[in-house]
Amino acid sequence: MRVDLFDFDLPDENIALRPASPRDSARLLVVNPEGTPELADRRVSDLPSFLKAGDALVFNDTRVIPAQFEGVRLRPGAQETPVSATLHMRAAANVWHAFAKPGKRIKPGDRIRFASADGAAHVEATVTEKREAGEVVLAFDLSGPDLDIAIATVGHIPLPPYIAAKRPEDERDRTDYQTIYARENGAVAAPTAGLHFTPDLFAALDAAGIERHFVTLHVGAGTFLPVKADDTDDHHMHHEIGHVSAETAAALNAVRARGGRIVSVGTTSLRLLESATSGEGIIRPWSGSTDIFITPGYRFRAVNMLMTNFHLPKSTLFMLVSAFSGLETMRRAYAHAISTGYRFYSYGDSSLLTRKT
Repeated sequence: MRVDLFDFDLPDENIALRPASPRDSARLLVVNPEGTPELADRRVSDLPSFLKAGDALVFNDTRVIPAQFEGVRLRPGAQETPVSATLHMRAAANVWHAFAKPGKRIKPGDRIRFASADGAAHVEATVTEKREAGEVVLAFDLSGPDLDIAIATVGHIPLPPYIAAKRPEDERDRTDYQTIYARENGAVAAPTAGLHFTPDLFAALDAAGIERHFVTLHVGAGTFLPVKADDTDDHHMHHEIGHVSAETAAALNAVRARGGRIVSVGTTSLRLLESATSGEGIIRPWSGSTDIFITPGYRFRAVNMLMTNFHLPKSTLFMLVSAFSGLETMRRAYAHAISTGYRFYSYGDSSLLTRKT
């Protein structure tokens, strides 16, 4: 499909730089492509009223790590060159894939020293491989838990570029850019639909008989990359690591068997569930990497409803929601959201989508 079919104009004033407070006070656009009305304006705190007892919410429990690094390239006989890197996928106990800038100045064999903002701590790595679009493979001198500690000490939260371009990261972001149920370290971007949940909202969902289940997909920095191809067939998705436990798979299959709905909280949960589901609609225990790319025409196998934030023009995520609820429906939904002042992107408002049959 032509990528420009997924383009739209978004005014700067619709881009959220801070989350709503409390989190569940954010606006919620309810989108039902076959309902009357097709669009309804609500609040995230109203979510339980759109679900029924026996439905199951599926959350991504990945935890954002401070994966943005600043450092210098160390090359014998050459001047130190500033380097920025964003880790996006762990490949081994001491190896990470990263997006580096300026990528043209980095070569395999280069040594890079990354330092904390105050210069009090540092960690070094060797570039073992250089790939396309500024991607490199870094082998760190430290490994396992020792490397994890160094990352927490030296790195900082990699705010999305549309926020970082407008303000610097601060201490609030270490809390704001993390879901309240985050458990599994490894993401470099938050599963942002989950940022809207609060203990009060969880209590309301429990009282309504709505189940909660958790999967893990470590969101990579590739989620921020624009689609540069003119046709979706020419776009390459980056891999992300995740897993679905046997316990969660069995529970979700039981929900479906008794007629309950699976409600994915976020596109990351959805992409993982779809990767783990067979052609017959059975959700399997699953572990590995996925580069699933969902565009209109995709046949969904697992998910009935999707809660998700508002996404960038021409992004893979706007393509995904257009596949889920229909391109024309989502174009109308986004036009309504823009005209009525919904807040977009990671810290913005949310939507609840019903799948188009």
